[in-house]
Amino acid sequence: MSSTPSLLFYLITLLFLSSPAAATQVCSTSAGKFTANSTYESNLNLLLSSLISNGSASGFFTDTVGRMPNQVQGLVLCRGDTKATTCSSCLSTAGVEILQLCANDKDAVVWYDDCHLRYSNLQFLGTLDNDPEMAVASEYQVYDETDRFNKVVNELMNSTADWAAYNSTKRYATGLAINATHAFPNIYGLAQCTPDMSASDCRQCLEGVSQGLPMGRLIADNLGVRCNLRYKVGPFFEGNPIIRLVSAVTNGTTPAENTTTPASAPASQPSVGSTSKEGKKKTIVAISISGVSAVLLIPIIYICYRRLRKQTSKSPYGTESEQATQVDSLLFHISALRAATANFSEENKLGEGGFGAVYKGVLPDGREIAVKRLLNSGHGLGELKNELVLVAKLRHRNLVKLLGVCLEEEKMIVYEYVPNTSLDNFLFDPVRGKQLNWGTRHKIIHGIARGLLYLHEESQLKIVHRDIKASNILLDAEMNPKITDFGFAKLFDVDQTQATTNRVVGTFGYMAPEYVMHGKYSIKSDVFGFGVLVLEILTGRKSSGSYNPEVIEVLLSYTWEKWRGGSALEIVDPTLGAHYQRSDLLRYMHIGLLCVQEKPNDRPTMSTVVVMLNSETVSLRAPSRPGFYLGNGGRNANFNPSNSNHPIGTSDRGSKSCPMSSNEVSITEMEPR
Repeated sequence: MSSTPSLLFYLITLLFLSSPAAATQVCSTSAGKFTANSTYESNLNLLLSSLISNGSASGFFTDTVGRMPNQVQGLVLCRGDTKATTCSSCLSTAGVEILQLCANDKDAVVWYDDCHLRYSNLQFLGTLDNDPEMAVASEYQVYDETDRFNKVVNELMNSTADWAAYNSTKRYATGLAINATHAFPNIYGLAQCTPDMSASDCRQCLEGVSQGLPMGRLIADNLGVRCNLRYKVGPFFEGNPIIRLVSAVTNGTTPAENTTTPASAPASQPSVGSTSKEGKKKTIVAISISGVSAVLLIPIIYICYRRLRKQTSKSPYGTESEQATQVDSLLFHISALRAATANFSEENKLGEGGFGAVYKGVLPDGREIAVKRLLNSGHGLGELKNELVLVAKLRHRNLVKLLGVCLEEEKMIVYEYVPNTSLDNFLFDPVRGKQLNWGTRHKIIHGIARGLLYLHEESQLKIVHRDIKASNILLDAEMNPKITDFGFAKLFDVDQTQATTNRVVGTFGYMAPEYVMHGKYSIKSDVFGFGVLVLEILTGRKSSGSYNPEVIEVLLSYTWEKWRGGSALEIVDPTLGAHYQRSDLLRYMHIGLLCVQEKPNDRPTMSTVVVMLNSETVSLRAPSRPGFYLGNGGRNANFNPSNSNHPIGTSDRGSKSCPMSSNEVSITEMEPR
């Protein structure tokens, strides 16, 4: 176990550097509510469509729709370093979620890492008012060299704000402070205003925001409609910082004079004052650092930094064994997991995955957990490490949260408990399937798409999941989807587009043709699996786990034949009855068919998929026949359109792992996953 603390330190550092992806919103109650099907709602929908389409192209856009008293104004701004696809995806998500988070409010704003959006019945575009503002910070504070840390942060924020205001036509700048403190040597900062502001107005706005920026925290933002500031003890923006502040390493509690490169502002700066108004309300919101329980992780990170810094001196935390005990607080002891799961009783068994069983548990503090109990094999341990390294750095509302790990005589991973189990338990059950009304299916499709987009493009990593299927989609209490099981996931370099393997892993029926036949996989492989899943959700029919392509792909062939013949609605899941939006359903089926095209280059990226799902005005090209097309609706006589829950071919046997043959065409060996 001597390597365990260093392994944990590495994983925890990855967690610590992750950025929160959840939305922060302010919903105004004073502006009133609008009613369904009202003129205001119609104007708002037109406004959101305009903001998303125009803002995606330029990164900033304002617009006004309608006449008083039903006039609505809006503004969108993407972070200055975001790519067009990331900006478009963020704005599309914002346009959907702001209506859910602030249902029927006439005035609302929502912020994400990559963008923010505001709409209002107030005439706010004619002013430079930054309201509403929201201060957001980690609940964990810096205790060592706090004065030095705060002074460096202030200098970094001032220099970055100067550059954004006076040296950037985009009114955007990033910075890096080096040699900040021993525990946290690097601090990253960002300042941004809307680009329609003058230099002096931008700088004055940022000065006002700086007055409410929380200090002495590991991460802090002060968010506004017109300008915002952010700092963090790890990187969070793309590219190199525009300015750098280098402090000499000193033994004192205040930094030596900084060297700033490049100069951040002109010599003649206008004096600025606070723009804070009396009565302005600012709320500091504690945010989670990562998907793992932050209560356990942040103190451990801090201890690890101290241990590295003071290896040659006496530790203030006591002996090495006492420090190891503190580090071990991340770990779940097997005795605790046995107690939580009633010794892994059959009553608490949630299901059987590719590498072992999953059990429900309840911790002494009342938290419900899911424990993946890995099979006792070297292969399982390798998948454990793979899943830890990948999932630990990911944080998104549509990905399952990792809580901890057990590394004793049994290897286990502990996740958040998701009460409604997996999607396949509803989708392919004629009784439970009735709970999946059209609104729920709509929400599930959108959530899976956003989760995959995060994996492919929006997280600090680029990850190919390789096993997207209905049983790997968990549903929470509100039926929101969460992607799980990263045992087969692969990390890609930023510029990497494809990889090849001699050992194909995944689930037949969801795997792309180029992967099954040649071992080639990419983000487009996940797009293929997503397309199959969309068609399953719409039809209620199962793409089997058989490894024979002539059996498994009947769903794709049959859907394609019906689509091409103009009778696609004949294969809609009968449990929906007539209670669905016909145009939306056909559009989603269209998107699903585009995702299962035979050639990877013919499939859209997930960022394009999200845009297509969220916009009725985006034109869709006609799909061609899907991969594994069999012709004449397939060859399986068991495929009965009147029975939506009848599986195609054999039953799903779970994920498979098999070596490629020498000619990379036939599959010669099957193993349990």
